[in-house]
Amino acid sequence: MEGYKRVKLLLIFLIISSVATSASPWLPMDGNYPAGSYCLSWRLAIETNNVRAWRTVPIQCMRYVEVYMLAGQYDRDVQLIVEQIRVYLNEIVLPGDGMDAWIFDVDDTCFSNVFYYRLKRYGCDPYDPTGFRTWAMKGESPAIQPVLELFNELIETGFKVILVTGRDEETLGQATQENLHNQGFTGYERLIMRTPENKKHSATIYKTSIRKQVMEEGYRIWGNVGDQWSDLQGEYSGNRTFKLPNPMYFVP
Repeated sequence: MEGYKRVKLLLIFLIISSVATSASPWLPMDGNYPAGSYCLSWRLAIETNNVRAWRTVPIQCMRYVEVYMLAGQYDRDVQLIVEQIRVYLNEIVLPGDGMDAWIFDVDDTCFSNVFYYRLKRYGCDPYDPTGFRTWAMKGESPAIQPVLELFNELIETGFKVILVTGRDEETLGQATQENLHNQGFTGYERLIMRTPENKKHSATIYKTSIRKQVMEEGYRIWGNVGDQWSDLQGEYSGNRTFKLPNPMYFVP
């Protein structure tokens, strides 16, 4: 918790510094359509998957996304989603045979990469695979605290938590395991990462195939949590899916 508090204080400092030195995110775009209003509509559209395959955040929305991610609304949105997951959990009666699974994505689901994306103008810059790999190898992504709390509750309840990430196992396997461990994500059933066999598959195809394997092993997937629609779409998605917000990037 102390580490989380330090991260939150740093986030507050970052947003205050940015807002103090930058133009307002609500300056008009064309004299009658404020950028803030447009960006709110844009974020709603991407979170509901009505805008698809977008490559970058609109430049006029950079400050809007920054404020959303750092000033508290993102945290409140995640907390509300986790509360809804708990409502659902209260309806479940586990058979007790050890085959009840819950799936989580990793990046911007278990831990946050907002510090990295701050350097990429919160998604206004194109995806940089080399830059992200360098960042991920440091293993410094902080836990998303409500998700960590949910993660621990699920394990204590008897669920087998399976982490499925699009990260490459060969280059990022050790760094990812260490990052998860140092942020408190321990006790999960397994961590599944990309291998040469599925490296070229889209995220939807890759994660669908993993879930299929899990269910063929006899597991029941009660829940599936991710920040991308590609974490949740496709067959074998589980009994319930829960989408966390992420206005910084899109993974097809």
